[in-house]
Amino acid sequence: MTGARISTLRLAGVTRSFGGHQALRGLDLEISGGEFVALLGPSGCGKSTALNCLAGLLPLTGGGIFLDGERIDQLAPERRGFGMVFQNYALFPHMTVRNNVGFGLKMAKVPKAEAAERVTRALDMVQLAAHAHKRPGQLSGGQQQRVAIARAIVLEPRLVLMDEPLSNLDAALRLEMRAEIRRLHQRLGLTTVYVTHDQEEALSLADRLVVLRDGRTQQIGTPEEVYSRPANRYVASFMGYRTLLDATVTGTRGPHVVVDIAGSPLVGLDRDGVAAGGRVTAAIRPEDLDAVTGDDPPDGTSGTSGTSGTSGTSGTPGLPATVEVVEYHGRELAVQARLTDGRRVHFRTRKRLAPDESVRLVAPADRVLVFATDDGDGQPNDLGKRPSRGPGAGDGPAPEQSAPEAGEPGSRDPRNPADAPADEGAKEPSEKSREARDIPKQVAT
Repeated sequence: MTGARISTLRLAGVTRSFGGHQALRGLDLEISGGEFVALLGPSGCGKSTALNCLAGLLPLTGGGIFLDGERIDQLAPERRGFGMVFQNYALFPHMTVRNNVGFGLKMAKVPKAEAAERVTRALDMVQLAAHAHKRPGQLSGGQQQRVAIARAIVLEPRLVLMDEPLSNLDAALRLEMRAEIRRLHQRLGLTTVYVTHDQEEALSLADRLVVLRDGRTQQIGTPEEVYSRPANRYVASFMGYRTLLDATVTGTRGPHVVVDIAGSPLVGLDRDGVAAGGRVTAAIRPEDLDAVTGDDPPDGTSGTSGTSGTSGTSGTPGLPATVEVVEYHGRELAVQARLTDGRRVHFRTRKRLAPDESVRLVAPADRVLVFATDDGDGQPNDLGKRPSRGPGAGDGPAPEQSAPEAGEPGSRDPRNPADAPADEGAKEPSEKSREARDIPKQVAT
C-alpha cells in the first residue's frame, strides 16, 4: 500500500494573517520524499496554521507551496492528494470502523472490490481487523486514533498530515501509538508532516524538527542538532534547558566565556559571539548540573579549555545554592534549589538531598550554553555581541516588525470568518466544527 512518492515539497515564504495578526511569517521549508518532519512549538506558535495551509483548509496570505515543482496552494484540498489525521479523530459516529476507513475511497469512486481489499489491508496494518464491525463509540481512544490513521493511509496519499494526533491519549497509549506511527511511516515509505507541542514526541518520531515561535521559524535541524545545539535561548528553553540565568560576561577565552552568576563565576560555551561586559543568558539542563555537598571535591575540574568538570575556572567552587523542593523520580531525584540571589535552578541527582540543605552546583563547561540575551522574539540583541565576529551558527532569521498578538485590540475581526483563530492556542468551536464538516473533502482524495 504505497502511493505516488513525492520528490520534494517546498514551502516558500508561506505567510498567513488574520486581520492585523500574522500567525505564520514567511515559512521556508523543503521536505524530501519519505521524510518525517515535525512542526514543534507551544500553543499559538503557528504550527497548526502551517499544517492547515498545507492541507488547503486555509488560503495563504503570501508565499507559495510547490510539490515536485508544481504550485499547489491554489488547489482545493481534495485535489492535493493528501491524507490528514486530526487531533479529535473526526470519525463518523454512525458508521462502522470499516465504513469510516473506506469513506474516502467511496467518495473517490474507487471500484468496490479494490476498495474492500485496501480497507482490509489498512485495518490489518493498524491491528483493527477484529473491530471492523464496531462503531467509534465502542472503541478506546487509542483504537479510534488507529481508525483515523487507517483512513488517511488507505488513500495511499502523497503526503500525510498529522495535527497533534496523540494529545488526547493517556501516557501509556501515547507511547504505544508513537511507535505505531513510526512503524507505519517506515513500512509504507510515507512523507509525513506532524504537528506537536511535545518535545519528546517530536524527538522520537521525526527526521527533522521545525521549531516555531509566534509564527517565526527559530530553528530547523535533526533531533540531535536541535537538542544538543539549540539556536537561541528560546529553543534552548523549549528543548529542556530549564535553568536560564541572566548574567554578565566577565571574560572570553577561545570558544568559552566566563560569566558572573550571583557573584560566582560560571564557564560556558559561547553560542553567539558575546563580548566582555555583555548581557547574556546561561542555559543548563537539569541532568548537566551536579550537586556537591559538604566539603566533597567536584568530580573534575573545568576551565576555559572545554574540558568537562565544574562550572567555573579551575578551582572554582561552583554556584552556592539551597535545596528547596525534592521530587522522587525512582532512581534519581528532581531538585529545585535557590541561589544566593534568590533565583531558582533545577537539577537531577542520585544523592539523597533534603530541603534547606546547602550544595554547590557544578557543570561541564561544554554543557553550559551562553546566548546573547534576546529581545523577546528569539533574536539576540546587539548588546554583548563581539563586533569582530559575524553572526553565530545559531542565529535565527532577521527580526521582523512585530505583529499584534492574538487577543490584542485590532488583531482580528471576530465577525469575519477569514479572521478566525489560526492555531490550537486560539481555536474556537467554529474552527473545530469546520474541520469536522470538511472531512469528506479531505479524505476523498
